[in-house]
Amino acid sequence: MSSNIHSTTIVDAGAKLGKNIEIGAYSVIEDDVIIGDDCVIGHHVVIASGSRIGNGVRVFSGAIIGTPPQDLKYKGESTVVEIGDMTVIRECATINRGTNATKKTKVGKNCMLMAYSHVAHDCVLGDGVMLANSVNLAGHVTIHDQVIIGGLTGVHQFVSIGTGAMIGALFRVSKDVPPYILAGGQPLSYEGLNLIGLRRKGFNPKTIQTIADTYHLIYRSKMNVSQALQKLSSMDGKIPEVETIIDFIQKSKRGIVPAKVR
Repeated sequence: MSSNIHSTTIVDAGAKLGKNIEIGAYSVIEDDVIIGDDCVIGHHVVIASGSRIGNGVRVFSGAIIGTPPQDLKYKGESTVVEIGDMTVIRECATINRGTNATKKTKVGKNCMLMAYSHVAHDCVLGDGVMLANSVNLAGHVTIHDQVIIGGLTGVHQFVSIGTGAMIGALFRVSKDVPPYILAGGQPLSYEGLNLIGLRRKGFNPKTIQTIADTYHLIYRSKMNVSQALQKLSSMDGKIPEVETIIDFIQKSKRGIVPAKVR
């Protein structure tokens, strides 16, 4: 199938477009842009220099991808933003390219960035991430696979959010959020497991119970986090999910969210 590009769209000669592309009215595709096959770009979209768009990506009206980072240290270096296959970027979402620190902002495959969400410079989002309306990520945030963040939530720079975690709406995320948990409250705290997410992903009851026992040791025992990790690390026959939790917490630089006060 041939591409369908509206007559009012501006496509720079230096842009590379794949097959079967649809671009709506008054959109702008700048120089040094690569767009894969089967993408649908809405009207009044800006895809700026340095953008690398995968296959089957849908970008809705008013979205802006690949503009320079909002960072005073940025001095015009050549950097990029990468958008994975089949990701959906809704109305008026914005994604800045990287700074000289990492050279790249990356959004994985099959993600959903809802209206007015913002992904700042040097962020890395895994596959299957969902940002609800008006979620704002500061620079250098890392979000692992299959994370869901509720609307109007702000994430502090350099925060890391573990795989399979879910964060509620209207919260401030200033500490790292471990894998598989449900986080909410003020200040943001551990509220239990993301049970619905785990079940939807096919985790069996035994694995879910093992994850629950792991977090009981970390958050509800009389041990501090270091002691709990030491005990978990010494156990034989750990399942991969427990290894993922241990590795995430050991690598945390901002510290993990606390337990909810009962």
